[in-house]
Amino acid sequence: MVHLRKVPNQYTHLSGLLDIFKSKIGCTLTPLPPVSIAIRFTYVLQDWQQYFWPQQPPDIDALVGGEVGGLEFGKLPFGACEDPISELHLATTWPHLTEGIIVDNDVYSDLDPIQAPHWSVRVRKADNPQCLLGDFVTEFFKICRRKESTDEILGRSTFEEEGREAADITHALSKLTEPAPVPIHKLSVSNMVHTAKKKIRKQRGVEESPLNNDVLNTILLFLFPDAASEKPLDGTSSTDNSNPPLESEEYNLYNQFKSAPSDSLTYKLALCLCMINFYHGGLKGVAHLWQEFVLEMRFRWENNFLIPGLASGPPDLRCCLLHQKLQMLNCCIERKKARDEGRKTSPSDNVTNTYSGDAGKSGDQPGPDNLKDMDKEKGEVGKSWDSWSDSEEEFFECLSDTEELKGNGQESGKKGGPKEMASLKPEGRLHQHGKLNLLHNGEPLYIPVTQEPAPMTEDLLEEQSEVLAKLGTSAEGAHLRARMQSACLLSDMESFKAANPGCFLEDFVRWYSPRDYIEEEVIDEKGNMVLKGELSARMKIPSNMWVEAWETAKPIPARRQRRLFDDTREAEKVLHYLAVQKPADLARHLLPCVIHAAVLKVKEEESLENISSVKKIIKQIISHSSKVLHFPNPEDKKLEEIIHQITNVEAIIARARSLKAKFGTEKCEQEEEKEDLERFVSCLLEQPEVLVVGAGRGHAGRIIHKLFVNAQRLTESSDEAAAMAPPEEDLKRMVPPEEKRQNLAADFPPAAGRELILRTTVPRPAPYSRALPQRMYSVLTKEDFRLAGAFSSDTSFF
Repeated sequence: MVHLRKVPNQYTHLSGLLDIFKSKIGCTLTPLPPVSIAIRFTYVLQDWQQYFWPQQPPDIDALVGGEVGGLEFGKLPFGACEDPISELHLATTWPHLTEGIIVDNDVYSDLDPIQAPHWSVRVRKADNPQCLLGDFVTEFFKICRRKESTDEILGRSTFEEEGREAADITHALSKLTEPAPVPIHKLSVSNMVHTAKKKIRKQRGVEESPLNNDVLNTILLFLFPDAASEKPLDGTSSTDNSNPPLESEEYNLYNQFKSAPSDSLTYKLALCLCMINFYHGGLKGVAHLWQEFVLEMRFRWENNFLIPGLASGPPDLRCCLLHQKLQMLNCCIERKKARDEGRKTSPSDNVTNTYSGDAGKSGDQPGPDNLKDMDKEKGEVGKSWDSWSDSEEEFFECLSDTEELKGNGQESGKKGGPKEMASLKPEGRLHQHGKLNLLHNGEPLYIPVTQEPAPMTEDLLEEQSEVLAKLGTSAEGAHLRARMQSACLLSDMESFKAANPGCFLEDFVRWYSPRDYIEEEVIDEKGNMVLKGELSARMKIPSNMWVEAWETAKPIPARRQRRLFDDTREAEKVLHYLAVQKPADLARHLLPCVIHAAVLKVKEEESLENISSVKKIIKQIISHSSKVLHFPNPEDKKLEEIIHQITNVEAIIARARSLKAKFGTEKCEQEEEKEDLERFVSCLLEQPEVLVVGAGRGHAGRIIHKLFVNAQRLTESSDEAAAMAPPEEDLKRMVPPEEKRQNLAADFPPAAGRELILRTTVPRPAPYSRALPQRMYSVLTKEDFRLAGAFSSDTSFF
C-alpha cells in the first residue's frame, strides 16, 4: 500500500498508473496480456447560485393588516431558512475498458464524463438546517421551563392598588373571616380592569411595553373579530375557509391530542402566543398578551358579551383544560345574559331552556335508546354538589311575584297529598307531552321548564369525585352521597310538580326514565286486554332515593328554585384561575394546540409533495403524540421527541422541494418525463445513491449536465475578475497541469475524486509459472493519493 498526502504529478493520470502496475508485476513476457481497467470519476456540485433558496425568513417589521412578512397570525411558518441540500455528487463510471482503447495522459484524455456509460448521483444533506416550524415550536416549548410569574416578568405587580400596600391589618383579617365564594383578593378582581393598563404605562413608558400597540391591536382583532363591530355579536365564530371541514380527520385531531378545535379561540391564542414569543418580545410579549386576554375575558363577563370562537354548550372534556375554562366562562355569560334579559322582559315568566343533551326529557322519543338512568347519568353530568345544602344564600332565577308566593305558599308548605296539590295553579310549563296523560286524573302531562345541570370542567369533576370518595362506604356516607348527587333530580321533580298539579311519582318516572316504568298487557275481569303499568324493582326498594326526593320535593317552578349552577361564583373562579396562570403554565396548557397546529401544517405541506415515507412518519407522530398528550403532565423528554420528529419531517419536505426546484420537475411538458423526474427525486431523498437512467443522455442526466455547466460559467466569470489581481497573487494560484487539462472541457469542474482498478492475469515470477490474477486499486483526491496492490506469484519452483 502507498498513502501520500500529495499526488505526484506523473501519476495523476491513467498512463502513469499503468506504468506503476506493469513495473510492479515485472512480467518478462513480451506481448503483455491486456490490462482491464475500471474507472470512476466523482464530480461535486456545490454552487447552486442559479437556484437561490426561495425561503426567505419572514420580515418582522412589515406588520401590516395582520401579516408578518407574508406570515399571517394564526398561520404557522414552514420551510428551511437555508438550502437543506448542500452538495450534489455525480459519479461517472466506465466499468469495462481495456488498455489501448483509451488515452489518458498529462496532455490529453478520452475520459469525457458525458460519454460515461454509467452515472449515479448522491446528495449531501445540510447538517441540521434551520427550519422555521421546528424553531417556532421549540422556542414555545422553552417557555414551559420558565419559573417567573406574569407580574415578575412585567415588573411590579400590575394588579396592586396604589397606596394600599400598608393597609390596616384588621382589614386584612376581616377579609379572611368574611364568607367569600372564592378566595380571591377582592381588589385584584374589582380594580383589575381600570388599573392594569394605567399601571403598565406608569411603570414603563408606553414605548417600553413589550408589544407595540399595532401588533397588540392586530392580534386582539384576530382573536376577537366581533370587537370590530359596534357591539359584539353572539359567540358563534365564523369558520375560516382555510380550516379543514368540520368532520374531517384533520379537524378531529384535537380529540386525540386533547388540544382544541382548529377554529377555536384557544387554538388561535396558542398560535398568536407562539408567534409573539418568536418575533415580538419573547417571554415579555407572551406575558403582556396574556394579561390583555384576561382583561378582555373580565370585560366580556361584566358586560354580557359572549366569547367568540367557542362551541356552545357545557365544557368539552376532550379538549385541553384552558379551553374548558373558557367554555365554562361562556356558559356563565350565557346564563347571566339570559337572566338579565329575563328580568327586563317579564319578571314572572323567565325561562331557561331545557338542557339540550337530555333527550330523555323531551318526551318525543320515549324509546329505550334515549333513557336516562338518573343514578348513573345524572351523577356523571356533574352537579354543583353544594347546591342541595341548606346554605343561607338562596339564589332565585328572578324576583318572583309576591302574590304568587302568597297564593302558593300555604299549600306548598303542607305535606298534603296530590288532592291538595291538584288545587294549585300549574306553573312553569314548557309544552304538552305528545303521548302521555297523568295516570290518576287523566289530564295531559306537561313537560316542565327545568334548570340545566351545572356544566363542569375536568378539574371540578375530579374535585367532586374526590369529595364523594372521601364520604366512605358507611350508610351515612352513602346517604349523603346520594343527596349530593340528586340535586338535579330534586330540582326537576319540583319543576314537574309545579307544571302538573296532582301528579304522582309514576307520572314523573314515565317522563324522566321510561325504562323504570314497566307496562304489561293483562286481561281484566271483562276479558279485555289492557295495559297495566308499575314501577321497576329498583324504584320499589323501600326508602330509595327517588321516593325520598319525591316526598321532599315541593311544587316550585324552575325560575323560583335555588340555582343549581351559580354562574357568578363559577365565573369568578375561572377569571381567578386565568389571572394566576404563569407563562410556563400557559405554555403547558397550549402546547397540545401548538403540536396539533404543527402536525396539521406538516400534513398540508406534505400533501403538496406526496412523499410516501413522510406519510408514514406523520402517522407515527400522530399516534405517539396522542399517547403522550393524553396524560395530564407529559414528560419533557417525550415532548422534545415529538418536536424533533416534526422538525425532521419539515427538513425532509424542504429537501424534496429543493431537489424539485433544482431538477425543475414542474417545468416538464411531457407527462412521462415529469413522472420519471419525480421518481428520480423521491429516490434521491430515500436512497444513498441513485442510478441515472440513460446516464448523460437521459432526461435527468441532461439536467445534471446543465447544472454543472451553469456552475462552471459562474466560476469562470469569477476567475476573470481574479485575473485582474496583482501578480504575486497570480503566482500563488498556479493551477496544477491536470486541472488545466480538465478545464478545456469546462462543462465539468476537475474531478473531486478519481478511482481506478487495474486488473490482469500473468504468470509470475517466471514465464513458465502459473498465470495468476494481479490487481491494483488507486484513489486520487485533492489531498490524498492511495494505492493498494494485490499481486500474486506462483512459488512452486522457487
